[in-house]
Parts: sequence; C-alpha cells; structure tokens
Amino acid sequence: MIALELDDLRGSFGFGVAGNFAGHLEQAGEAGDFVAVEAAAQAPKGIFPFYAPGSGTFLETFPVASGRLEKPESDGPVNLQIEPEVALLCRVEYDTAGTVSALLPRAVAAFNDCSIRREGAAKISHKKNWGAASKGLATRAFPVEELAADTATLRLACFLRRDGETHAYGIDSAVLGYSYYGEQLLDWMVDRLREQRSADGTPLEDVGALLLGAGCPAEVVVGIGATRYTELGAFTYLDVGDTSVVVLYDAAAADPEHVAATVADGREDELAAASVLRQVVVAGAPAPRL
Repeated sequence: MIALELDDLRGSFGFGVAGNFAGHLEQAGEAGDFVAVEAAAQAPKGIFPFYAPGSGTFLETFPVASGRLEKPESDGPVNLQIEPEVALLCRVEYDTAGTVSALLPRAVAAFNDCSIRREGAAKISHKKNWGAASKGLATRAFPVEELAADTATLRLACFLRRDGETHAYGIDSAVLGYSYYGEQLLDWMVDRLREQRSADGTPLEDVGALLLGAGCPAEVVVGIGATRYTELGAFTYLDVGDTSVVVLYDAAAADPEHVAATVADGREDELAAASVLRQVVVAGAPAPRL
C-alpha cells in the first residue's frame, strides 16, 4: 500500500466515467439523460469533468477531501447520494499536438464520486462539484502497473453510518465486474479524451479541451464508475451527521462478510490490504449557481 497526499493532487485533473457498471444509471434515475448518446452495447456512456483547474468555472475548485463531505446549504432539498467507485490515478502522456496519447496507471483507491441529484441538469458535471469536500478519496492506495492483473482480487463495498447503526449502501462488487476495465478501459478513455465533444441534448462535454486548458497536467484522477446500490442506498440521501464509508479491499485478505462486520463495529481502519475512505457529512456553503 502507498500513501496519497491529497494536496499533491491539486495540480492534477479530475474526470469520471458514466455508465460503467450495469444497472447503476437506472438506479440513479439518470439513464434517460443518455438517450441521445451513441455508445456500443455494454460500453460506458462517456466521460465528464469534476475538477478542471484554470477553467474559470465552478470546476476549478478542488473538490477532493478524505475526512469530510460538505452538504451545501440550500432553501430547498439537497439530495446527495454516495457514489462508491474505484479511483484510478494515472500519469498522462501527450503527443506533440498536446493531445493525450496514453494513460499509465500508478494507483487505485476508494473513491466517493458523490452526486447531487439535480433533475434536468444540462451536464453531468453540474451534479459533481459544488465546492470543497464534494468528493472523497482515500489516502491509502494500492500501487498499480498492470491494471487488470494487479487488481484482479479487489472488491468494492460501501456503507452508511447513521444514528449509531451501519447499513450496506452499495452492493459489494468485484472490480472485474466493471463493464470496461484494464487495457480496454484505458484505451477507451484515451479515445474519449481525444474524440468526445460537447453537444446539445447530451450531458457530455469536451473533457479533452478542458484537460488542455488546464495546462496538460502530468496526472489525472479518474472515478471509473459507480457500482449498484442496495435497496436502502438507492432511496436514501445523505444528511448532516451521517458517515459514508467506502472500502476497496483485497478479497484474498478478507471476505465480504468480514468487511461488513468490521465496518459495523467501527473498526474499518483495522482492515488489512484495504483502501478505506470515511467521510462525515457536515454543513457547507451554498452551491454555486450554474
């Protein structure tokens, strides 16, 4: 395991993958947003930015934290939902034109791509960055060189701790259950950074142009897609005082039952061979107007 310094990632770029785990978009009520997006069967729907330094927009606020999650102040309802994901940290190679030519994995960690469920939002990014501590990344990660080979035994679990009780929020899932993974995912992301464009009627944006505008950073942080929710997770939004726990763990060291019991006891930091993200939900500032 390796330690991550989140402040070191302020010079990176952050984007996510939409629709990379079967059934998640339907549970999140977002499948209809992609009806105009052309994608191969079983393929993810596209990529979206959540951190774009130098963009001159709300996306230039660094949103990643490790211990807290800020729920924005609002006069109306704020429906925040944990999105348990694998974060993939990659070095970026560019060609002479400044276009991405390769993504080289260096680590994976537990990630919370938390979302505000904003019905009718024009772009995915409008649900993703409402200020500091609107995302979560564990500070302990698995080193990676060959993505599929080095992570073949990893699983992802997610829990909600509320009023002294712990509930399964995401379905414990093997990372090999992603629709696209390994070299297939890396090649597809490079293609999307080179070819994806913003278009009316779709929630996608030209992420490659934002990356170029950020000065071609040497590293990207990628949320590779949220897994499926439990019934509780699908219909339960976060409130101040809740605690979100996302665990990326090696199934060779612990089985799902052991992980769930350990988290229920509040001892998730004792899990061996695990990247653990625990965030307490706190009151935050109003979200930016979009």
